[in-house]
Amino acid sequence: MSSIDLSRSLKLASRDFAARKFDYYRAMLEEPRVYRGHISVVKLKLLASYDECLALLKDPRFIRNRSTVTGGSRFPIPMPKTVQLLAASMIQEDGGAHQRLRNLVNRAFTPHAIAALGDRVEDLSQEVLDHLHEGDRVDLIDAYTSQIPTAVIGEMMGLHQEDMPTFRNSLKVLTKGLSGWNLLRTFAFDLRRTSSFVRALIERKKAEPGDDILTGLIEAEEAGDRLSEDELVAMVFLLVIAGYETTTHLIANGVVALLAHPEQLERFRKDPEIQGPAVEEILRYTGPIHGTKPNWAIEDVHDFGEPIRKGEAVMPMLGAANRDPRAFQNPDVFDIGRSPNHHLAFSHGPHFCLGSHLARMETRIALRDLFDRFPGLKLDVPENELEYATMPGWNRFRQLPVVLGS
Repeated sequence: MSSIDLSRSLKLASRDFAARKFDYYRAMLEEPRVYRGHISVVKLKLLASYDECLALLKDPRFIRNRSTVTGGSRFPIPMPKTVQLLAASMIQEDGGAHQRLRNLVNRAFTPHAIAALGDRVEDLSQEVLDHLHEGDRVDLIDAYTSQIPTAVIGEMMGLHQEDMPTFRNSLKVLTKGLSGWNLLRTFAFDLRRTSSFVRALIERKKAEPGDDILTGLIEAEEAGDRLSEDELVAMVFLLVIAGYETTTHLIANGVVALLAHPEQLERFRKDPEIQGPAVEEILRYTGPIHGTKPNWAIEDVHDFGEPIRKGEAVMPMLGAANRDPRAFQNPDVFDIGRSPNHHLAFSHGPHFCLGSHLARMETRIALRDLFDRFPGLKLDVPENELEYATMPGWNRFRQLPVVLGS
């Protein structure tokens, strides 16, 4: 295995970085400074230490909307409108534009709406488990960890049962269709169909409001302001990508971490009070999001030991920050009773994840119910044979083969 060379630009989309990301983080944390990396043709400055990542996330001199710095379009080449909507979501906006969208979305994500979803997660988890049986060999991501977020987002959007096949196809378009050779087909055809499905759903909800979050988004109003139809479509895209992908892989990563630490799994199963802190430790130790969207400097910044010039893109490596020994005692130890646990898995500052409470709740219930139903569950391959996906900024497995046991 090759040694880690931090003097060169790190290939964040390479198989080597995906497979050895924690080794890279450990090396980067030995000498906290600005490192260089790239994703395809996009050059990035990388921060690894907890304090520097936290400082950047709160620094108004770094923004998400590239066009504010560079002028013109968000894209270097013309893109279809449906693709532009993917980049026009709340997480790519700043300042007043970002706060306006966040305020309106907050009006839909009411405590009542989240509590109602919590009641449904309990039922949905059991319904999925009822289709699994002792002795089954399955990819747990396909068979279980993805099924719960799929159903929850369907509930959030108030989908009818007959909508679900089209919705599942839309999930595939918005997640698996945005990388590799699928990208051209997605941009040219699939996104258009997905956008049409979402627009038709919005029109139906306007005519037939329901007790769901999509209806709440449509009706959300502040000082006479509402989300436009394009903003609603962009928000649904964001709900799918963030709510589905993140929670699917948070649950899966939690399964792997608990199986790798049997004494911690035993604590998790026996003590309901430890299950909430356990999710926090899973987020810190092996959370699915290891880097934010690029943050663009709007002026020269000299606070990180090396100048970051106006117009340069910076990515805080959240996965590295959460293993920083200056911020966490014994950071490479998985301890579900860890306290305090001030991880950055949901980011920080203006872009702190709005769906964090829902993701935590889904993960806690999904893990509890899975290990209650199948306490003898085990990996179907050695842990070191699990393959990480080569998706920059993510920490996720391609598959999770397990044997279900009692």
